[in-house]
Amino acid sequence: MFLMFSGLLRKHGKQKTNSLKGVARILSHEGGVTDIEVLQAALLHDTVEDTDTSPAELEAKFGPIVARIVQEVTDDKSLPKQERKRQQVEHAPHCSRQAKLVKLADKLYNLRDLNRCTPVGWSTERVQEYFLWACAVVKGLRGTNSALEEKLEELFRQRGVQL
Repeated sequence: MFLMFSGLLRKHGKQKTNSLKGVARILSHEGGVTDIEVLQAALLHDTVEDTDTSPAELEAKFGPIVARIVQEVTDDKSLPKQERKRQQVEHAPHCSRQAKLVKLADKLYNLRDLNRCTPVGWSTERVQEYFLWACAVVKGLRGTNSALEEKLEELFRQRGVQL
C-alpha cells in the first residue's frame, strides 16, 4: 500500500509515508493503542484522499472495520478546503472511538511537524490559524485517549491556544 504514496510529498517536502508511519507510531508508542485495526487504519488514513484507491478496494484488502475507520477520517476532496475543515470540526464528536484515535494522532503528528518546520509559503498567522482550527477539531475528540489529549493540550498551550 505504501507504493501508492511513493513520490507523494507533504507541504514541506518530506515523504508522505513518514506521516502515515508517524501517526501509527504515535498511537502505539504514545497512546498505548494495540487495536490492530486502528493501527492499520492509521497507516492507511490518507489512502482514499490521496490516491486512486477506492473504499471498496480498502475493504477487500483490509476488511470492513479498517475501511470504515479510514472512511470516517477521509475528507471529501470535491468540497472546497474551508468546507472540508468545517466538516471536520462538525463531524469529530460523532466519529467512532477508533476514528477519533486516528484523528487525535494525525493532529498531533501534523502540529508537531508544523512546530518543527513551517511549510514553504506559510506565514506565522497561517500556522496559528491551523493550530486554532486543529484545536476546534480536537475539542470534539476529547475523552478518547488522555495520553494523546495531554500532549495536544501542551502543544496548544505553547501556542497560546486554549483547549
